Parts: sequence; structure tokens; C-alpha cells
Amino acid sequence: MALKNTLTRGLFITFEGAEGSGKSTQIKLLEDYLKKKGARVLVLREPGSTKFSEDLRRVLLDKKNGFLSEKTELLLYLAARAQLVKEKIIPALKEKKIVLCDRFQDSTLAYQGYGLGLDRKVIELLGGFVSQGARPNLTFLLDIPAEEGLRRAGGASDRIQERPLAYHRRVRNGYLKLASENPKRIKVIKAKDIKNTQEEIRKLIKEFLLKHL
Repeated sequence: MALKNTLTRGLFITFEGAEGSGKSTQIKLLEDYLKKKGARVLVLREPGSTKFSEDLRRVLLDKKNGFLSEKTELLLYLAARAQLVKEKIIPALKEKKIVLCDRFQDSTLAYQGYGLGLDRKVIELLGGFVSQGARPNLTFLLDIPAEEGLRRAGGASDRIQERPLAYHRRVRNGYLKLASENPKRIKVIKAKDIKNTQEEIRKLIKEFLLKHL
């Protein structure tokens, strides 16, 4: 399936999952695959991928900032997203690129909503406000038990990872709840070995593109 000059609009594809689910590796493999097919691809991460958003990422993940309140954390993540959407995502979609983003609104609902207990309706409202209409066309949720994911991640290397196991279990359960509510968009993939996981992602992306080209 050649993709060069065949996309009539940009496509926004997100990768979600708890700590240690392997999102970064799978995004890189999919990027290489799509580029070989002739697609123009932009890879982004949340929070990050702009200077301002990367600055906020360092604040959010720094263990020294354990004093941040839940609401402060939420607003900082949303501020990083607002800048990313304006600077990177919307321009790329207008140029008919395929945008692959490591985390987006589902992460906020899972981590700050289900994980921290913040009002999910408020998160949805604010998330819609900062996203300016940018919504994923397709989401891959790499599912892994919290214990296994943390083990793969190598321990509490940042402020989020060092939270109790019960928190990370709530995050995972939140993701699965979101997937059950959005089955057409969110595709749950068991985070197995790298090769089999990527094969499943490519199978799903082929099916998706056949319907949307």
C-alpha cells in the first residue's frame, strides 16, 4: 500500500499505555514502516515536542516537585498540550501528514482522572478547550499489568513512576474503561514482545488506512 500523495487529509494517531508499555519503541517502528510506504510522518510526545512543553515536562517529571497539587499537575499537562497542538499538531494535519503522538487526552483522563481522582468531566471540558478540535482518529492502547510495566520501566525514575502500585493499577483500569467506551477508536493491544506487538499494530493500521484513503 503506497501512501505517497494518497492522503486527502491529515491523520492523527495516538499511542497510550501505562508505564513500561513500550510506546516509544512501537512508535519508532511504525514511523519507519509508514515512511517506507511513502507517508509524511511527524512523531510527537506529551508532554513535550516544543521548547515550552519540554520545559513543563521537566517540571512535571522531576521528583523534587512532589509538592505539586493534583490540580496544578493537571493544568501544567494541559498547558503543554495547548502549545503542542498550536505549534505542531494542527499545522501538520493541515499539511496532510500522519501525526504519531505518544500520549494525548486519554492519558490525562487515565492518570489525573482515574489515577488521581480528579473530575473527569472537567478534564474532558478543559481537554477539548486546549485541543482546538484536534482529536485522534485512531488510538493504540498498549496494555500491560501495572506490576510488569513498572518492572520494565526500571523502577521509580520520575515523579509519576514513584507513585504507589495502587495508583498505577487505577491508571490501567482507567485506560481499559476508556477503551470499552470508545471501541471504534481505541484498539487494545497486549504489550507482548516487540515483534508481535508491532505486527498487530501494522495489521490494524492497514485496516484503518484502507477505510480512510
